[in-house]
Amino acid sequence: MKTKVNIANVAQKKVFWDMDMNKLSAKEDKDVIIPRMLLATNEKTFRKDIASVEKVYTANEIYAVLKNTKERISNQVCRMVAARYNKPTFLRYKF
Repeated sequence: MKTKVNIANVAQKKVFWDMDMNKLSAKEDKDVIIPRMLLATNEKTFRKDIASVEKVYTANEIYAVLKNTKERISNQVCRMVAARYNKPTFLRYKF
């Protein structure tokens, strides 16, 4: 994690509709925060969305959390994150 940040100041409220964003800890809740911040991203919005996540977390943290998450992150997001950080591609769903 880069610095102490209030997630409510960097994340879209709509992805945390079921939580009080002011009670989230960037350090303790990163396994929830990182996937949620990228849940609705696509090719058009990825650069903006990932930049918001990168304000709080390092590339290694983002990659590791997404690689191991049980959240419903699309394979497209997995590919975009791996490409951005020049890391091996990983997939959430295998067919």
